[in-house]
Amino acid sequence: MNNAVCRMVGCEFPLFAFSHCRDVVVAVSKAGGFGVLGAAAFSPEEFERELAWIDAHIDGAPYGVDVLVPETVDPRVIELSTNAARSAAISPEHKAFTKSLLDSYGVPPVGEDMAVPEGAGITPEIGIALMEVAFRHPIRMIANALGIAPPRMIEEAHKRGIPVGALVGAKEHALRQAAAGVDIIVAQGGEAGGHCGEVATIVLVPEVVRALKQAGYETPVLAAGGIMTGSQMAGMMAMGAQGAWCGSVWLATTEAETSETFRDKMVAARSRDTIRSKARTGKPARQLKTGWHEAWEGPDSPGTLPMPLMGLVSEPSFRQIEKAAAGGNQGARELVSYFVGQGVGLVEQVRSARAVVQDFREEFAEAAGGLLAMIGD
Repeated sequence: MNNAVCRMVGCEFPLFAFSHCRDVVVAVSKAGGFGVLGAAAFSPEEFERELAWIDAHIDGAPYGVDVLVPETVDPRVIELSTNAARSAAISPEHKAFTKSLLDSYGVPPVGEDMAVPEGAGITPEIGIALMEVAFRHPIRMIANALGIAPPRMIEEAHKRGIPVGALVGAKEHALRQAAAGVDIIVAQGGEAGGHCGEVATIVLVPEVVRALKQAGYETPVLAAGGIMTGSQMAGMMAMGAQGAWCGSVWLATTEAETSETFRDKMVAARSRDTIRSKARTGKPARQLKTGWHEAWEGPDSPGTLPMPLMGLVSEPSFRQIEKAAAGGNQGARELVSYFVGQGVGLVEQVRSARAVVQDFREEFAEAAGGLLAMIGD
């Protein structure tokens, strides 16, 4: 396609696939899209292994990475520099509440083997370490979320000829990112899975495109949030976006890191079955709503913890929940959740990642052709 972002990153079709699964990244890039590996799930050592595997299997197709370097850190945790210190800062009340919640669904207590290891988690220093790993590989884009991309990221990327992307949830954020030197803006609406703002994609995308143009920036925009089909992608591009950044649609693919239990729940879910909650990371993130979220948002809750402490509570718990659900524990199955957007209501079946890309291509062409036909009439 004659498209700004395709030229920047070297892909054929401007469908960006954010995933924590290397298999999805490879499948999408080899099918003509652009796979983006999310780094937040890994330690630097694990991330190195994942990227080396991608390099060996992607056959030279372009791919990128997404890291999380929070711009702001809660003052309650700013002096805590290790996961051991952070774990020690979690109150007995929060630990007891978590155990009681799991007990109420028949989920066994979390063992030491489930704990988040040192070097993993969402903190500025870990994000920078992951960034350094990424620059040792032939990536064609690096993206950042949770604030302005660090100057060091932008400088190092531009030295290597790598475009920098940034996720934003408001037009003022987009303007700040463009002023900082970011090359691609991902305008992510509140429908999106994971960390997101409150403005709907259909409002945010044209607002960001207009604001950047009026300010004199030529920064291309990718639309994100609730986009699960090629026709939606075509609609966003009709509003000025240069492509789509999708995450949730890949969770229901055969290659995804998600469990069979979660994929089954995705197929059965409605758009209203997600919730924007701090109960997994400590910052507002959209995910499939379960009793976990109801409990943490309820009157008996001790309150959610700031990032990254909440992740030290939730991630071991969800690993235990998944393990119990896989063993046939029906109570655990009720608690199974993951980051997913409101587009989950459009998931009707589990497909391969390649099939998703092909469906996007065909639906996009059909939608674009329909618009042109109407203009012709």
